Amino acid sequence: MRATNRIQAKRIADDDTQRILRHWRDAVPDDRMAHLVKDATRALVKALQRRLAVHDVSFGHWTFLRILWETDGLTQRDLSREAGVREPTTFAALKAMEARAYIVRRQRPSNRRKVHIFLTARGRALKRKLVPLAEDVNRVAASGVSAAAAAATRRTLLTMLENLAREESKVPHASSDEGKRRRL
Repeated sequence: MRATNRIQAKRIADDDTQRILRHWRDAVPDDRMAHLVKDATRALVKALQRRLAVHDVSFGHWTFLRILWETDGLTQRDLSREAGVREPTTFAALKAMEARAYIVRRQRPSNRRKVHIFLTARGRALKRKLVPLAEDVNRVAASGVSAAAAAATRRTLLTMLENLAREESKVPHASSDEGKRRRL
């Protein structure tokens, strides 16, 4: 990407984050928590994407790399589940990551049916370069936030996740019914 294009892309991204901030402060300061969390996530993702782009790594690849750094050797299905995306999306990302020599696909002798995804040395080495970028985004985002406020925010978000997980376990999954219909 040429320097002019990078500056213009950064300006658009910065303008978008400023627009979101103005929206929350001026237009809808008391809107639903879910919308605020979504917009904060969008801003965090954009900030990380800009940093990852310098290393020619997409945010989608970052997502899979993070999972594999923790649990190397997952199947494509397990990787999809961990990332929260559909298998075709995972397949496309893995194909590109394989072309960049970040991963290799291998079958295990004990089960030749399943293909497992393993990081290469190059994929593992990215951790040293990329994790500090994510830590920097978190540092920038949390600057000016007291330790107590950060801890309270973390507790609140974890409680929200627990509430939603509890509620989810009580409600039948529409997606499982969808899958059954497709197979019939």
